[in-house]
Amino acid sequence: MSSQNESGDFRRQRASGMAAIAGSAVVAIALWFGIDRFMTPLPHMDDLSARLVFTFKCWILAMLFCLVTGVEAVAHERLTSPAFDPLTNFETRRLAINLRYLQNTLEQIIVFMAALFGLAIYSSDGSSMRAVVATTVVWILARFAFWIGYHKSAAMRGLGAPGMALSMIVLLYVASRIGGEFAGLPGAILPVAAFLIIEAVLFITTRPEKLA
Repeated sequence: MSSQNESGDFRRQRASGMAAIAGSAVVAIALWFGIDRFMTPLPHMDDLSARLVFTFKCWILAMLFCLVTGVEAVAHERLTSPAFDPLTNFETRRLAINLRYLQNTLEQIIVFMAALFGLAIYSSDGSSMRAVVATTVVWILARFAFWIGYHKSAAMRGLGAPGMALSMIVLLYVASRIGGEFAGLPGAILPVAAFLIIEAVLFITTRPEKLA
């Protein structure tokens, strides 16, 4: 009976999480295209070094508002509770979630950085650099959505999923451009196809053999 209850709870949470992902994806797509289409083109972006400097500034903002705030959230709770000594293993639910948010953000910000700088390299002018701004804004907001949603429930952390999805899409675009430089159209297709195959293999091999 306990296994059946746990299985049912998992399915309910998964359904809620998928709904959260779908809803937030619609918002993220609309916001990204709104910025990319309607924002005023950035001036003086014809030079690669200028584009990279601007992108570094965007990354700094993402670090400040997403990673540093996570560090501060954990630090403040440790300062005012028995968690001050990590070896006591004292941990509130809030602290556990903040620690997971911090770890998740640390992992994702590396992917985001590579995607963002790659996008800047393959942007040619101030108009195309609007994509860098759009990607940064959506990613930061997605991190906040993940963090706030996680404190509501495990399923609601799915609100932040479009941020990681966006980083992956941009990274695949950059990888495709790199491949295209070496081998034309086949080279552009190869890294995307290889990644999708790996994703399919991971999806199949990481599924539990039997869900109670």
